[in-house]
Amino acid sequence: MKPDNSSKNDGKAGGSEEDEALKRDPVADLGKFHSSCEFIKSCIAKIKELKKADKDNSQEIQAVHTDVVVQFIQMKKLNRLAHFRCRKGREATNDAKHKIDQCHLTLQNLLYEVMHLQKEITKCMEFKSKDEEIELVSVDDFYSNAPESFSNPDVTKKDLHQQTLARLEWELQQRKELAVKLKQMETNKDKITQEIKSKKEYLETLQPKLSAILEATRPVQDYLDIPYDTIREEHGKAKHLSPPLYVLYMQLSAYKDACDNQLKVSIEGDVEAAKSMGGQTLELDDDSDSDNDELDGSQSKRRRKTIEARRTDMKNHILQKHPLTVILEITINESKLHLTFNSLSALKIITVNVKVTLRSNDTTSSISGGDLLSPDLLLDELYPGDHGNDSPNVANHYELSKYGLQNLTSYITTVGRPYLWCQWLAGLQFLTKDVMEMENKMAAAQENGEREEAGVKGTGDDGKDGVNEIVQAKHSVSASHMEETIRRLKKRLSARITLLSHISQIERGIIPVCPEVIRLFPAKINAKLTSWKRSTYEDLCMLRQADRAIKAGVIRQSDYIYTALVERGSAKLTAFVVITPDCPFVAPYFVLDIAWQMNRSAVNDIHIMEMEEELNLHHSELVPTKSSRDYLLAAQLFRLLMCFDVYLETEGNSSSIMPVEFHAEKVMPHTSRGRSRSKPYKYLPELGVFSQRL
Repeated sequence: MKPDNSSKNDGKAGGSEEDEALKRDPVADLGKFHSSCEFIKSCIAKIKELKKADKDNSQEIQAVHTDVVVQFIQMKKLNRLAHFRCRKGREATNDAKHKIDQCHLTLQNLLYEVMHLQKEITKCMEFKSKDEEIELVSVDDFYSNAPESFSNPDVTKKDLHQQTLARLEWELQQRKELAVKLKQMETNKDKITQEIKSKKEYLETLQPKLSAILEATRPVQDYLDIPYDTIREEHGKAKHLSPPLYVLYMQLSAYKDACDNQLKVSIEGDVEAAKSMGGQTLELDDDSDSDNDELDGSQSKRRRKTIEARRTDMKNHILQKHPLTVILEITINESKLHLTFNSLSALKIITVNVKVTLRSNDTTSSISGGDLLSPDLLLDELYPGDHGNDSPNVANHYELSKYGLQNLTSYITTVGRPYLWCQWLAGLQFLTKDVMEMENKMAAAQENGEREEAGVKGTGDDGKDGVNEIVQAKHSVSASHMEETIRRLKKRLSARITLLSHISQIERGIIPVCPEVIRLFPAKINAKLTSWKRSTYEDLCMLRQADRAIKAGVIRQSDYIYTALVERGSAKLTAFVVITPDCPFVAPYFVLDIAWQMNRSAVNDIHIMEMEEELNLHHSELVPTKSSRDYLLAAQLFRLLMCFDVYLETEGNSSSIMPVEFHAEKVMPHTSRGRSRSKPYKYLPELGVFSQRL
């Protein structure tokens, strides 16, 4: 066998084929490859046809087979050339990538060097010498104050470096002199401190001696009725009151000493807690419920409060009272009115808690009037429209809603009622247009000596007219309202106690008419008061005859409403009696309904309307003196009985068909008169007859 020399020619053949691959056109080679493929396909098809023929075609098949082998050899060569070209392309690509990597590495090195140089430049530019931290005197002051031995102007003015050195030397000299002065001052300070200490020790030893002297003077104080120690203790507590409560206490004490010795003013509460507050008012802090929990030294985390716990803390913070309170005690006929004034520092308002103590021998009890002395209702509308249900400071509405709390009305049982007059007594003002109108009406009513009977609204809660909030409590505001408010408190307590006593008698069928008024009524009245009980505003709203008064604001939901039943024979009169919180200075209002033969009221009977007018409009005749004002309700009830008799006696004789049930027992020159056929409800005591009003 001949030796295989293909390995010896691989390098040469490979090299020649590589050169040939680079010289040849790849697209032309691709076309030749596709042509060979098509030729081989056609040869295969031809061989298939020859084999299917019946005759022997082996020679033709062999010739075609030889052509296929030649084409196949050509295809292998084209394949090798393609692989050579691909390898050459990869090598060129790798060489190009290597060059790019080298360039990129060089670029990164250059950028790093640039960055390093920039940092060095910045460091050099920002370099500051220690002398720049020293605050030197200005150049002008240096040359004007420093001696020439330091300044040397001939040299330093030309050379900034020498100028700076000279200024530094002058600064050093000045500081040495100041250090000497400081040492001298510290020596003097030590001497003065020692003197103060010795005097303080002397005063500390003096205090027990003064206390012993004051203790020895107690019998003299008791004998002369001069409670010096008590006053001194109260004044010591007053120093720790909040500013509004301090104004309130000082003005109450001044009014007590000057005008009314029967008043009692005192301070109660925790003095130590008030001292810890240091007179600071609580401010609402948005971050009080923040979730930023600090870490202690051991890096242990605090537990985050729940939303409900934070809301409770915020509520307690906003509604927190000042530790000290001012107590005012008013005594009327041995009955006492206790007022406890609280300061809500966060809301910057004053609230009051009320308590009534009746005299020890008072056995008055009433079923229907049991709430007349209720602490929540006793001082309602002491000034017109002032119910104390909401804060007079309009800003509180936004503050409470901001922290997710309800209106102050929901917390009145906890903090007390923020009446407007409480703010005035404490020197605070939260004025709106409605309040100023109210004060003008009250001033006009004072001049006329009577209260306004029309509905006067209180402070505007909408805040649209502008709120003039006085941050600082003023003594002038408190002093201007003190006398009038104390007078109203006394009159309210006295009037309520008297009203409770009268209602207690009315419940038993006894009408306590004042002796000064009894002459205004006839000697005999046949109608009888058989029932007196409490009613409701909702029951009154169901009556058609009450609609006009309700819409006019004469009857309000805050009024006390009672039902009186008057009978005579088969006729029954039901009277709804509306008593305002300021009764008897605002007269009770009557709404009548008569059940006799048919239901009669002011809606279908003009004579009942005249009877209501007689009771509601002409009540001033029943108050001839100031002392008889407290008996106004009883006098109106007595007039109601009288008018009911007149109505039945005149109405019963007007029909000849029905038998006469009520005989005319009263002297009436005219049973009816005028176009409206008015009945003679007016009694003339001088003549003893009944007449119509002209």
